[in-house]
Amino acid sequence: MTRIDTDNALPTPSHTVGPFYGYALPFPGGEDIAPLGHPDTVTVHGHVYDGEGRPIPDALLEIWGPDPAGNVPTADGSMRRDPASGGFLGRNGVEFTGFGRIQTDADGHWYVRTLRPGARGRSAPYLSVCVFARGLLVHLFTRIYLPGDEAALAADPLLSRLDTGRRDTLVAGAEGAGTYRFDIRLQGEGETVFLEFQ
Repeated sequence: MTRIDTDNALPTPSHTVGPFYGYALPFPGGEDIAPLGHPDTVTVHGHVYDGEGRPIPDALLEIWGPDPAGNVPTADGSMRRDPASGGFLGRNGVEFTGFGRIQTDADGHWYVRTLRPGARGRSAPYLSVCVFARGLLVHLFTRIYLPGDEAALAADPLLSRLDTGRRDTLVAGAEGAGTYRFDIRLQGEGETVFLEFQ
């Protein structure tokens, strides 16, 4: 019987962990949720990191958020098609859909331009995020809270149950001029709080 040194064996195609999300799911303009030129547009950006702190170059994020009044948009989706050709028309540039899909770049960076979400119920305003990445057999859910109303953040039912270190992984950092930084760490030190829905 031949013994195989599995510690030094090179991976074969059967060892590849998928699925890979860069094909067909991203769409042009997926990062532009707010209508172009809208005066209340904010930019949220960051990186997606693995458990060792390395950027993930092929993660995919889906982001949903209410409008500034806290209403869930009911406008047609972001992937409108030309009824004659079936080609991609993109957003109509006027209505706020509240939805975006963004792929990270080669440095693991992502960004989205949206409207600052309004409060819904007792929760502080937040953006919902779904993270897809290689090695994840199940996608992950988290939230992005934007700073500004500290009383609302302190009273939020989810944030108020977390200790400060864990809470901070859900609150974006303000960078000025309507720009916020939110890094997602899939595991390890500073791991982002992920939510489970049942």
